[in-house]
Amino acid sequence: MVDRYYRRPLPNSGPNPFRCQGFVRNGTITCEDGTPLPIETLPPFLRALLVTDGTVTKALEAYFWEPVVVDTLRQEFIAAAADIPWIEVDPGDQVMVREALLRGTDSNQHYARAFSVIRSELIPASFRERLINREIGIGVLIRDSGLESFREVMEVGVEPAPIDHDRALFRTYRIIIDGQPVILISETFPLSPYL
Repeated sequence: MVDRYYRRPLPNSGPNPFRCQGFVRNGTITCEDGTPLPIETLPPFLRALLVTDGTVTKALEAYFWEPVVVDTLRQEFIAAAADIPWIEVDPGDQVMVREALLRGTDSNQHYARAFSVIRSELIPASFRERLINREIGIGVLIRDSGLESFREVMEVGVEPAPIDHDRALFRTYRIIIDGQPVILISETFPLSPYL
């Protein structure tokens, strides 16, 4: 999954203004096969999740009205095989990769899948320790730690392959801490729970 970020140039606001503006009259998201998906046809809450810069877990809890937990599927340190310009990683740099599901505890419904690439040496030691121990999700961890950060949506689109036989949309954003891009996260949302 990390290879989808290798050698990707920084996006500009031209091809996908939805990621920057949130509202684009008659806007579309381009599917993998090149067909346009009208943004207005997406469920309203899903449109909001795709452009929000807030904590998705709390928004899911408020919307679906149940606790949402983070189930960590994968977490490991790897050497980057190529550069990842969106977070200024060079080939050979060590990064932490993490894959998780956001799941409703009452319904057992999976609302999102998150894949992260983290420059762990650039985050404070206490934050890093809690992250490695898989205590809570990254967004909640940042909020609870009081770290000043900025989130920038880099890309919004349609996943090329279905997730559990369900069409899915994604957003990729980076988290900037102390002026440096530190974390890159792609959140994938299967369409059916939001209909």
